[in-house]
Amino acid sequence: MSNNDFSHDAYQKFLNSHILMGAKCLACGATYLPPRPMCSACGSHEMTWMELHGEGKLAAYTVIQIAPTMMLEAGYGRNHPYCSGIVELNDGPAISAQILGVDVAHPEAIKIETPLKAVFVERGEGEKKQTFLAFEVL
Repeated sequence: MSNNDFSHDAYQKFLNSHILMGAKCLACGATYLPPRPMCSACGSHEMTWMELHGEGKLAAYTVIQIAPTMMLEAGYGRNHPYCSGIVELNDGPAISAQILGVDVAHPEAIKIETPLKAVFVERGEGEKKQTFLAFEVL
């Protein structure tokens, strides 16, 4: 993997190793997660990998009962809802991810600005095994 390979496959290799990596623009300092090869703030292609600490706070959320296929395969659905949210990382970027450790049966109890930390969730078996980024309550 080259230093400038900001593809989904490169990002997934880091996730599989339980490492949270973003892309940082060398021109203006903007940070992106998931990584991207070009800065949308200044248009520069001078990007570098940056390891992120993975701590932040909940900015927005929703509890999902009608799940997409991938989450249905993971056991979620009408009788087992899950929380998805936007996490603002202390390192700068914001990302959408599953939120663990919240009471999905009582969504009104989930609080904006709840402190969160990154966790790596493995789903599937054998060649279909894949690591996903999620966040849990600190």
